[in-house]
This record gives sequence, C-alpha cells and structure tokens, in this order.
Amino acid sequence: MATPQASSSRQATSLSADAGSRDGLDGLDILAIAAHRDDVEQTCGGTLLVQQSLGWRTGILDLTRGEAGTRGTAEERAAEAEAAAKILRVSHREALDLPDGNVQNTQENRLKIAAVLRRLRPRVVILPYWEGRHPDHYTASTLGYEACFAAGLSRLDLPAEHGAPHRPYKILYASLYADVRPTFVVDITPHIETRLQSLLAYRSQYGTQPTGAGLFVPQDDIRERTFATARHYGLLAGVRYAEPFVQREVACVHDLMTLPVQSI
Repeated sequence: MATPQASSSRQATSLSADAGSRDGLDGLDILAIAAHRDDVEQTCGGTLLVQQSLGWRTGILDLTRGEAGTRGTAEERAAEAEAAAKILRVSHREALDLPDGNVQNTQENRLKIAAVLRRLRPRVVILPYWEGRHPDHYTASTLGYEACFAAGLSRLDLPAEHGAPHRPYKILYASLYADVRPTFVVDITPHIETRLQSLLAYRSQYGTQPTGAGLFVPQDDIRERTFATARHYGLLAGVRYAEPFVQREVACVHDLMTLPVQSI
C-alpha cells in the first residue's frame, strides 16, 4: 500500500484569522472533520466561531471534494469552502481526496487522516455523529475516530515528515441532525448571523436553481430552518441559539456550585 503523500492527496488553504496563520505549522487547538464541504458549516460552524473568539486556533478537514454532488463542481465547492472558511475565521482548512459519495473506512484513508492529525496536532477533534442518513457522514465518524487512534501509534506506517505520533485529547460528535439528546450544547447566539453567512457562501448548493430542486432546501427557507433548529437546542439549555454535541465518556465534576444551566 502506498503511503499517503500530503502534496498529492490534499488541497490546503491557509487563512488569516485575528491571530494570523502559518498553514497549521504551529498546530491547531480544535479541528472539525467532516465528509463534505459545507457539513461543518451546517453542524458546528457557530461553535468554531465561538472558539475562535476565545482565542483558540480552529481548523476544518473536509474528506471529499464534491465531485459527485448533484449541484456544483469540485472547483466551485473549493472556492466556496475557502470563502466560508474566511467567514468562520478558521486558521486552516484543507480537503483530502476521498471519493465523494463513497467514503470508506480503509487503512489507506485512516493513514491520510492520521497524517493531517500529526501535522496539525489538535487537542480537540469534532466528528460527525455516528448514525445518519448519508453513508459518507456515519462512515466519516468511525473513520475519523479510528484515524485519531492510529495517529498516536509510534509504529504507524507514516513518514517522519508528517510529524511525531499525536492523539487528540478529546473527541466530540456534532449531533445537530441526529435525533439524540446532546451531552451539551454550545451557545452560539452572538454568532448566529455569521454562521448563516458561512453556509450561504455555498451558492452552488443553496442558491435558487432547478437542478436538484426536490433534494435541497429552498433558498428562502434556509434562514428559517437553520435558526429554528438552533433555537430548539438553545431552549434545552436556556440560551437563544445553540449547537448540540455528544461525548461518549462521562464528565468528571469537582465543584457542584459551578454547574451551568438551571434545573427548575
């Protein structure tokens, strides 16, 4: 099996956030991994805005490039993803070359993601929820988790140029489109309009057009639907707008007096 080479299997964009960017060479704090360009914007774009406003370095890894989509070309999706990344103020965004519509959990693909993890060295990784309608989404969840594990193996078959072994400390699952009770939500109220603008940057997907009209949300409905969903999750925690997440492990609490969200 050929070892993945970063120069041929990825498209990277280095973006200037408030703190500047050097193509991820200084590493990231938080990396969101998703199957398709625009998945992150839909499920955790507001959370990335919140984290960036707190001073953390954020990034996005798209596993595919959109060549099999009903609307738009891979080239159009790349330009839209770059525009959306600037709106989200992420420090780094890149796309791998996994086949759009056929994401598979293979050793080759795990190595491609592990190489990115070693290079960017995030402490927190956000993955799609592990169940869903689209096979690419739930496969990306398991694939991403196993790549996080593999990236920490000292004898993994990756060249040293990708960096030393690294395993993220925390893995979270963006569950906005899953019918599950979240472990917690992130208050995105101050960033709700910017979040929407990042999604609307994908004009090939969300602009009014006849192609795929029965599959895509009408442009006039996007604002109402995205705000309504965020409002639902916000109400669960007593804030206006929020994005939901699931973590598998039990949280440990020391000071009961600092627990957030009023019970009654």
